[in-house]
Amino acid sequence: METQDLKNIIEALVDLNDDRTVPKNVRTKLLNIVEILKDDTEVNIKVNKALDELDDIQSDANLQPFTRTQIWNIASALETV
Repeated sequence: METQDLKNIIEALVDLNDDRTVPKNVRTKLLNIVEILKDDTEVNIKVNKALDELDDIQSDANLQPFTRTQIWNIASALETV
């Protein structure tokens, strides 16, 4: 069962994915993270997988500074789940 925090994080990821200024490879990874978070595995496992993916995205040189900040905010929110 998803917590409200996870639902909010998934919503933020989907919103970020809808932003056409985000590079396509990053949007693909964002959708992958959404699928990880919707998975029925244990919360700790899926949060750690999602954080690993977000860490990879943060190092993308093509990210706009605003997008990078949004990703940091999402990662911070995930760390509190």
